[in-house]
Amino acid sequence: MSYWTWDDSLSVGIDVIDGQHRRIVDYINELDAARASRDQDKITEILMGLVDYTRTHFAFEEDMMQQAGYPLSASHKRVHDAFTAHIDKYAAQHDAGQDVSRKLASELQIWLTNHIKNDDRDYAPYASKVLSQSWLKRTLGRFFG
Repeated sequence: MSYWTWDDSLSVGIDVIDGQHRRIVDYINELDAARASRDQDKITEILMGLVDYTRTHFAFEEDMMQQAGYPLSASHKRVHDAFTAHIDKYAAQHDAGQDVSRKLASELQIWLTNHIKNDDRDYAPYASKVLSQSWLKRTLGRFFG
């Protein structure tokens, strides 16, 4: 049984972002499973992947918000930066031999749920407009040159 199951209440309505959020949920579930099996090497591998993937996801979102002209992109980036610093502390604690996997999984679930429902949904209309225009521009360019 999964620690956390994705459901549509977490959707922002942008497939690429929803897919990235689902992958973070998958990482959290993988972390919980590795913790339950007490596989420290697997925990380390998953934790490193989770931190790296989260940074990449944040960079993708921030670039998309900037391209979309989202007026709160700077404050959204600050939220990302603060959370990145927070998970970096967990990674350092793990590297020092502390078992942080359960607490990290719990905090990530709470934080990600709140962040998606409050912060990410706010930029979604801006991003959707830009994504659809980009798709339309590429499509028209292919057909009409």
